[in-house]
Amino acid sequence: MKRTLVSTFAAIAVLLPACTGGPTQDDTAEPVAAFPSSSPSFATGDDAVVEVVERVLPAVVNVVSESSQGRGEGTGFIVRSDGIVVTNFHVVEGATTVTVLTSDDEPVEYDAYVIGGDVQDDLAILDIEATSLPTLPLGRSADLQLGQQVVALGYALGLAGGPSVTTGIVSSLTRQITVQDANCLECVNGERIYNDVIQTDAAINRGNSGGPLVDLAGRVVGINTAGADSAENIGFAIQIDAAKAVIERAAADPSAPVAFMGVQFDIESPDTEGALIAGVVAGGPADDAGVEAGDVVVVFDGQIVGSTEELRELIRSHSPGDRVEVGIVRPDGSEEVVTLVLDRNPTAIA
Repeated sequence: MKRTLVSTFAAIAVLLPACTGGPTQDDTAEPVAAFPSSSPSFATGDDAVVEVVERVLPAVVNVVSESSQGRGEGTGFIVRSDGIVVTNFHVVEGATTVTVLTSDDEPVEYDAYVIGGDVQDDLAILDIEATSLPTLPLGRSADLQLGQQVVALGYALGLAGGPSVTTGIVSSLTRQITVQDANCLECVNGERIYNDVIQTDAAINRGNSGGPLVDLAGRVVGINTAGADSAENIGFAIQIDAAKAVIERAAADPSAPVAFMGVQFDIESPDTEGALIAGVVAGGPADDAGVEAGDVVVVFDGQIVGSTEELRELIRSHSPGDRVEVGIVRPDGSEEVVTLVLDRNPTAIA
């Protein structure tokens, strides 16, 4: 017979107060940084690549994500001095925390949040709280020519010691490739399709994803995204012309912060009402409040929770910083009410 946990907390639901937290964003208007202008100066001579790397490297960052699947690493690049960073969406997909580290000898570490992007086109735009950062200008992939020299930078294979540099030529501008991506919730049959990508013989390995492909003027002409495992000296990059509108839209109109409880859900047990917690994010709001895997959430901020989807919607209806009381039933059948403060979801985008 189905256990009716909801009725146990019916009285509590009436008594629990509504959220008491206020908005966490600073309403004080600040000047918006501009995107850097494109430099027309091409590096030439035997040290051309060295010169380009010196220009570009300070704006290349390491993007580190933590999720239930473990730790992931990729690359990003700064396009606005107040902390707008571009990377691939698959680098941060499903993450419970996202961290950006600069390429300095002693890297500076920032918490990062996705403020926009395009899941199907594998683009994510991040925001970090910083000012006066080095930036990269966006070039025009439409101006690229076959045989033109390009440089790829990124944190290949997660190796220590800073980003790596490879160089090569533009081999094609119209490739379509299919990449297996089992974690992509928006992909069909676990495959991500990229259209009209740049093919280059500059080596692009795991960890390079999201890094810049630049011309010899140090302008970003592509976003490194995939290497061909079955062939040598073949890499692919998203054309920057296809990404500019997404980047500019996210920077001008960032997605509103989404609340985060810090739990992983499971399909409800057939004999239990409520939302079954499969896992708890270490250091997240639920963890700090004492919620554990195996607990069932039956009341959230005064509202009865009948299913996982109901709890998801209740969380999303709140704002980061809201203080809520949560009614839970432990695996042994004991009941408890805990108080937690919702955090900000690092990767949720509209």
